[in-house]
Amino acid sequence: MEITWYGLSCFRLSERSLASIVTDPYDYKVTGYDPLRLKADIVTISHDAPGHNNVEAVKGRKHVLSGPGEYEIGGVFITAVQTNGAKRAADEPRNTLYVFDYEGLTVAHLGDLRRVPSQAEVEALGDVHVALVPVGGGGGLSATKAVEVVSLIEPGIVIPMHYSLPGSNLKLGPVSKFLKEMGVAHVDSQPSLKITPGGIPDETRVVLLSHTKS
Repeated sequence: MEITWYGLSCFRLSERSLASIVTDPYDYKVTGYDPLRLKADIVTISHDAPGHNNVEAVKGRKHVLSGPGEYEIGGVFITAVQTNGAKRAADEPRNTLYVFDYEGLTVAHLGDLRRVPSQAEVEALGDVHVALVPVGGGGGLSATKAVEVVSLIEPGIVIPMHYSLPGSNLKLGPVSKFLKEMGVAHVDSQPSLKITPGGIPDETRVVLLSHTKS
């Protein structure tokens, strides 16, 4: 499958003959990035905020998911787990984590997670091969908390998201803080990640994706 990042928490996941997915499409007027022009079968929304819920930016969409549940759409199994629930702080939005199972290859999108999840929430995710993790604060996890979450989930690959980029209107921390906390000296960014179930490393590896313009 292929994973492409469009900035903030917006990714496109695709695999031949299976449903394509766009996560957390943003309103470009809020982020300061170029307008999104994406196409997908499924759109997932982690929480109701302009940086994450611009469904209209995705053409061809047949399904929009915005809350907890289990779904099977176009050959993809999706598990959605709500966090930041009843015990959340007054200013803490409800957040939904999604795990996408593409024929045994699992990708977890943590949305706007802002705290370390409970053991029950981690167990609900199941085995995660690739984790898309917020690392820049600003409502999402800080770099330090992101590392703690990664250690709990133990993915084969972690892709940082929700951090500062040139031209952004958002006040977020740089990805360099997360890399330092992970003990990674340098990572070259790449346009997208193409991965198969057999290509998952035994020990967690950080993959840095370039900000792709749609």
